[in-house]
Amino acid sequence: MTFADLNLNKPLLNALQDLGYTTPTTIQHRAFSAMMSGRDVCGIAQTGTGKTFAYLLPILRQWEFSKDRFPTVLIMVPTRELVAQVVESVHQLTPYLRVVTEGFYGGVNMNPQMDRASQKIDIVVATPGRLVDLILSGALKMKAIKKVVIDEVDEMLNLGFRTQIKHVLDLLPLRRQNTMFSATITDEVQALIQTFFNEPLIIEAAPAGSPLANIQQIAYEVPNFNTKVNLLEKMLREDATMTKVLVFAATKALADDLFEKLEPAFPGRVGVIHSNKEQNHRFNTVKQFQEGNYRFIIATDIIARGLDVAEVSHVVNLDAPEVPEDYIHRIGRTGRADRPGVAILFKTEQEQPLVEKIEALMHYQIPTLPLPADVEISNVLIESELPPPLFVKNVEIRLPKAEPRGPAFHEKKAKNKKVNVKVSHKDKMKAKYGKPKKRGAKKK
Repeated sequence: MTFADLNLNKPLLNALQDLGYTTPTTIQHRAFSAMMSGRDVCGIAQTGTGKTFAYLLPILRQWEFSKDRFPTVLIMVPTRELVAQVVESVHQLTPYLRVVTEGFYGGVNMNPQMDRASQKIDIVVATPGRLVDLILSGALKMKAIKKVVIDEVDEMLNLGFRTQIKHVLDLLPLRRQNTMFSATITDEVQALIQTFFNEPLIIEAAPAGSPLANIQQIAYEVPNFNTKVNLLEKMLREDATMTKVLVFAATKALADDLFEKLEPAFPGRVGVIHSNKEQNHRFNTVKQFQEGNYRFIIATDIIARGLDVAEVSHVVNLDAPEVPEDYIHRIGRTGRADRPGVAILFKTEQEQPLVEKIEALMHYQIPTLPLPADVEISNVLIESELPPPLFVKNVEIRLPKAEPRGPAFHEKKAKNKKVNVKVSHKDKMKAKYGKPKKRGAKKK
């Protein structure tokens, strides 16, 4: 099947042809007819399967130009990067259509966004928190919304957006089409479906537990973090196929440490991105990576679902993630659009239980290759790798009771025994004259 076999109009087919896309993915094919029917839809698919086009194509196929300034389509996504990605995808599909799309997200001044929200908009793409702020401010009106898409809903719930999502859905018109895309159906996702969806059609294509077939997975057993750094540096120096590499670290601190160790070896060719970085830095890093100025960037899981970069050749997992599904989202950054990709996992002995959970989820055992003989094995451990301090029992030391002490060893002198007693004038006169001294009669 090709896109020409779908019920797409000429402007969309021309846009897809300009982009070089001819064959829809599984989720795009299955979701198109379901969304065109007007039913509520819940799509289950992992990152990298083409979910963005899966809901944009039917929405744009049914979109009709209107002079009304109020938006008719609302798309909620979890991260700022994903807002930018979806807005860019709309622009790619609408060079022959007059569709006004705006993206809104937190972390920046809201006043310019309020100005844009008060103007004509057809499609709104936003993170839940900033969307609530704009609605409550009165700048963004939701009374004309006909289609709602909640993308990466499980990630939004993990990030704590449940209250904001419910608030937004309560404010929308009752007559609307609801669409949801998620990698997994958790209890929270199920509760959201039961509350706000009307008998949705469930479409499952490449769920979170199934890795993409065109991704080659390999693993190396490495003793510690610094040896992982040495192995990664060796691979980047010697493997010419690693042209665009995405490296995932467990924490922001590890990402920064890795950047500091590798940047001198690859000056101007490496970037780092995580939630502590400023918004402009994050967007600029992604742009430099997309344009090929950065050979590789180091990232944390917070952007695993919000980073869409074409032709990522390799994904390197510096460690095994705590949540098995996060591994699937990490490696889904490569092997996109049916292109081949490579996913590499560095694991320590302590991380082996996490790897086993990942393999159980995928029903696949990741091949482990021997560590290259010329890799320098470091004996320097980082703080998280140091053994816990020995437990020392806290023994309470009791001091002997102080013996009661008596008075001083000598009697006070007489002058020191004197007690100041205040004597009235009347008593002084009596002591002096033997009788009370009285004043005479008042003179007239």
